[in-house]
Order: sequence, then structure tokens, then C-alpha cells
Amino acid sequence: MPKFAANLSMMFTELPFLERFEAAATAGFNAVEYLFPYDFEKSLIADKLKAHSLEQALFNAHAGDWDGGERGLATLEGRRQDFRDSITQALDYARALECPKIHIMAGISDVTGKTEALYVENVRYAADLAAALDIEVLVEPINARDMPGYFLGSVAQAIDLLERIDRPNARLQFDYYHAQITEGDVTMLMRDSIDSIGHIQIASVPERNEPDTGELNYPYVLAELVAAGYRGWVGCEYRPAGETTAGLGWLAAYRNDAK
Repeated sequence: MPKFAANLSMMFTELPFLERFEAAATAGFNAVEYLFPYDFEKSLIADKLKAHSLEQALFNAHAGDWDGGERGLATLEGRRQDFRDSITQALDYARALECPKIHIMAGISDVTGKTEALYVENVRYAADLAAALDIEVLVEPINARDMPGYFLGSVAQAIDLLERIDRPNARLQFDYYHAQITEGDVTMLMRDSIDSIGHIQIASVPERNEPDTGELNYPYVLAELVAAGYRGWVGCEYRPAGETTAGLGWLAAYRNDAK
């Protein structure tokens, strides 16, 4: 059975952020992920993880001025130092939270040779620092409907850039929701990409709600993922259609199937 991590940026938002850890554990999750931890002291989050026997699966490096529309720094000219500072900060948090992976958002920018070269340089820099701590850095394609102008738009593009980055701890964050919208044929896409995949995320398509709704057959999709050899966390990066706990019947079904 897949191992599921609750995404606390989207799930349990009925509660303040620091109360979502207990809610996730009570609901049956053994790990959590979220966008950014930086509004909170590392020790506060570490205490929540320990108190509720949760693993920290993933979080993002700082992505710039989010409210102002920035969605990552890795492709932004003139922001090298900001990018490097964000990696130092992320690795500091990752070490404190015993988190093995950080996601580096690419940013809103045109795809040009110059931009690609900057991206490769920056991800290599992050990967080299992270390797000393046995941490992976992840890159994720995001669909243009949700994030217009995002630099990294397809799994094929991400794989090509990872080959150029050429760092063993730089890997693909494969989100079935984004992949279905941008490319489709997600099971073959996963199989072809499995050697590069470092983390998985799920949500229904097209509404990005619970994975037991929408056009993707997740029981089949996730069984194929396990059959392909993936043993990492599956991040539940979806927006509950209603109250979070009320929509967790899909998770109960997996628990029952495992008995």
C-alpha cells in the first residue's frame, strides 16, 4: 500500500497551521508536507512532529515574494544571492526537522537558453549543498492553467534538465494532478520516469479535490506506482471539497484493504 503524507497547506485548513499536525496524525497519516515552514520557529514544528509521531516528508525552499506573484527564484536573473540564501534557510530547517527532501520552485520566466543555464547552475548549487546533509532537492513541473508562465511545464522538460544538472540527489517531484493536465497518459509517463522520481503528489483532476473523485482512477494509478518500485511518500496535495476529515473515506478504504 502507498504511504500517504498529508499536505498541511491544503488539508485541515479549518485549523491554525500548528494544530494541523495533530489533526493529520489523528486522521491516520504518518507524515506531512506543506509549502513553507518559515513563518514558524524550527523548534515549534519539530515539537509538533515529535509529539504526534509524524515524519516530515517535504517542504519548499522559499519562493520569493509569493503575495507579489513570485513562484520561485531559480530562474530569476539578478536573484542569485536571494536564491542561495533561500537554500541555506531551507537546509537549516530540513536539518532541524529531519526532512530528507526540499522542493525548489523554478519561478515565472520565459524558457530560453540563458534561463535554462541559470536554472541548471542554481539547482546544481543547491544539490551540492544538500548532498553534504544527505538531502535530495526536487524539481516539479506545474501546469500552466494553475500557474501561467511557470518555467518548468512538463515532465519531459524536467527530465531533460535533470540530465543536464547531473547530480544524483537532484530528482523529480511527480505530481499526478499536474501531469494529467499537461501530458496525460500518466501511468506510462510514470513508468518512463520512475528512475528519476523522488516524490509523488496526488489530487483529483480537474478540481484538485480528494483522489476518489475526478477523471483519474487512483486505485489503478497508485497500484501501478507501487508495482514500478516506488516506496516513498505520496503527498496528498489536494483541496478538500468540504471539511477535511469528512472527505477521508478514500484513505479509510486503503487502510481497510491493507488489513
